[in-house]
Amino acid sequence: MYVPAHFAADDATVRDLLDRHGAADLVTVTATGPVATLLPFVHDPDDGPHGALLGHVARNNEQWRLPAEGESLVIVRGPDAYVSPGWYATKAEHGRVVPTWNYVTAHVYGRVTWHDDPAFVEDVVRRLTAKHEGALHESGSATEPWSVDDAPRPFVEGQLRAVVGVRVEITRVEAKVKLSQNRPAADVAGVVAGLAARGDDASADAVGAANAHR
Repeated sequence: MYVPAHFAADDATVRDLLDRHGAADLVTVTATGPVATLLPFVHDPDDGPHGALLGHVARNNEQWRLPAEGESLVIVRGPDAYVSPGWYATKAEHGRVVPTWNYVTAHVYGRVTWHDDPAFVEDVVRRLTAKHEGALHESGSATEPWSVDDAPRPFVEGQLRAVVGVRVEITRVEAKVKLSQNRPAADVAGVVAGLAARGDDASADAVGAANAHR
């Protein structure tokens, strides 16, 4: 990944992204070529020397049956948004501005193992559920978080048999936080206002936070 110095992510930002992201693309290189699946993952920083990402795929997904060659890649994304040059204060000054795209992303490399084990899969499902139901509850979107135990046990066991667990043991992470840090303060303020006016509060907040200590 190309990461100019002013867009480099520190360890705390990477940890926050891995802990809070929604779904990510798992890309494995196989004998027949690259294979990718969009999956929700839960980050376990204490699983292995550099942590691990845990998830599951449908049993009918052929990706888990195809041996991965070398490192695999998980592409994790944070907020992203189109940035109009019309939001820049410098547009009125000299006009030498162009559109761009702001984004937060991490390329997580690691070793993939598949787990056709109901106990492993159930643990991952419970952890994923707790993560996302907890976020809903905190945001006020859910008054009573859903639990795996709310469903009948035979139904749960049937659902678990339909999926296969995946563990990505992290070997290295390349991360980039491109949020207008290379623009003057007046341009940053314009970007925050433009994004907020468009209703993209997540991107607006991210730009504001990335430039808060300038």
